[in-house]
Amino acid sequence: MCGRYTLFTDNESEDIRNIIREVQEKQPENNMKSGEIYPTNTAPILKAEGNQLGADLAIWGFPKFDGKGVIINARSETAEQKKMFRESLLNRRCVIPSTGFYEWSQDERKQKYLFRLPDTTVLYMAGFYNEFKGERRYVILTADANRSIADVHNRMPVVLERDRLNEWVFDTSKALNYLHQSLPILVKREVL
Repeated sequence: MCGRYTLFTDNESEDIRNIIREVQEKQPENNMKSGEIYPTNTAPILKAEGNQLGADLAIWGFPKFDGKGVIINARSETAEQKKMFRESLLNRRCVIPSTGFYEWSQDERKQKYLFRLPDTTVLYMAGFYNEFKGERRYVILTADANRSIADVHNRMPVVLERDRLNEWVFDTSKALNYLHQSLPILVKREVL
């Protein structure tokens, strides 16, 4: 599961600064959130704009059918079979840029950890989006946790390497295959 992630514009995160700049140029009056991103916040996504990736804003979470709450994650193993997700997964894939994501230990301590890719300040997550009552909304895909996360949580976001972003968004066959590949090893640190 991925229930919160970070989007900081550190001096080292040129990719993130460029994404935020692109969104602000397109939509000067916006309610984009940065810092710690929670479900239902409006945050940047990268999606197809013609034949290239473009930054845009979307709300994190598809509304539930009963109108109470949102669905923020989709299991990569079953998203293609789920009526709510199938069409979006096949036709509206996006990339969620971040500077890491949080998970909490499942023991009594409930220790908060930040997970990131080693040697970079940017972590891209696979997702998809749809329109609900005129609002663009996105969901983050998750997979079984690999060994870098398994001691904290049994799920993790589907992390995309930077050179695979275009494949994820533009090539359905490669994107669906990617959902069954091993995910990169991440580093974690305790958050106070």
